[in-house]
Formats: sequence, C-alpha cells, structure tokens
Amino acid sequence: MTHPLVVEVRAALEKVADPVKAPQMQAYMKSTMPYRGVSAPEQKVIWRQIFPAHELSSRKEWERVALTLWREATFREERYAAVAWTGLRGFAAYRTMASIPMFEEMIVSGAWWDFVDAIAGRQLGDILRTDPARMSKLMRRWARDPNMWKRRAAILCQLGFKRETDLTLLYDCIEPNLGDKEFFIRKAIGWALRQHAWTDPREVKRYVKANRDRLSGLSVREALKNI
Repeated sequence: MTHPLVVEVRAALEKVADPVKAPQMQAYMKSTMPYRGVSAPEQKVIWRQIFPAHELSSRKEWERVALTLWREATFREERYAAVAWTGLRGFAAYRTMASIPMFEEMIVSGAWWDFVDAIAGRQLGDILRTDPARMSKLMRRWARDPNMWKRRAAILCQLGFKRETDLTLLYDCIEPNLGDKEFFIRKAIGWALRQHAWTDPREVKRYVKANRDRLSGLSVREALKNI
C-alpha cells in the first residue's frame, strides 16, 4: 500500500501543475523525466503543508517514503520531494551512516547537479558532522570513485561548514580530481574553494597559487571569484 504522504504529494503537485512551464523547466534542466511545471517556491509551500502532517514510527518508514517518492517518480518534482523530505531538520537523527545507501542510490540514479548538489550540501554534510571519522573515510573513497557524481558529492559535502571545514578532507577530495576534464568536476572544485574563501580567503589564494598548474582555468576563476 502506498504511503499516504506519497499520495498527497502526487495529488498536490498535479493540482498546481502548469503545462506551459513544465516543458520549459524540463528543457532548462535537460531532463529526460518530465516536469509537472511546479516552481521551487510552490514546491516548498506543498512540502510545508504536507510533511508536518505525517508522524513517522521509525527511520525505516522515513526511508520507505523517500525511496517510494524517488523510485516511482514519473515527474521530476516527485524526486525533489524525496530530497526535501530526507533533508528536513526534524529528521536529523535519521541522517546517519545507515542512510548512506539511500543517498548513494539517489546520487547515482539521479545523476544530475540539481539532485546531487542538494544531497551533498545538506544530507551528506549532516552525516559528516555527526560521524566525521567514518564519513571522512567514505568521502575519500567516493572522491576516487568511477562515478563522476559521487566524486562531485564528495568535493561538495562541506559547502556549509565555514570555519568547521576540514581542509585536509577537502583537499584530499579535490586532489584525485585535479586532472579531470569533466565540467561538473572542475566546477565543483572551484565552488568548494570559493565557498571556503568566504571564511579564509588567504588560504584559498595560497592553495590556488600552489596548485595553479594543476587546477583548470574554470576551477581557478570560480575559486577566486569573490576574493
């Protein structure tokens, strides 16, 4: 039986669907999965209305709801719902190493920046904060994974850490990707460095100077953009 939350999310998205915006959103995101045409602000309103109305009995139920939304999605907004659901502040206790297989599935099967960046910046970051030893080890493995999106996620997992940033981990995740010609990897390297530059611009300038011959032009421009 489909969980009531899933049913309500699908119905709410259908109710406010915009057939004019839908193909435009799909084209912008270069998505093979169609859209309902529900904008991000409209989605947030739906999540705020539906999510709090459902009390969960366990982490297992939380994960079941998320994976149903994700795996059975016929419109991209349903997957956005899964990402938003798993990132709710109230479920922080559920974001542990035990939930990594679910997030890994979302990253690998989602295989695009809108999903990956959201999960890396919130869900993976939360797990890293609560279990730094095991999560750091995993992110170092992901940084060398054949899957490009897992590597991007590893690079970006500390985006919101500011002064708590583990620079050794950040550089360890960047290092094996310095020679990568993939745009999304080069962009991620620059973004991660630029984010840390808000906290420590001197260190970012030092790192860029020391690795100038190995960093792509895109990474350098992104890293130094706000310095």
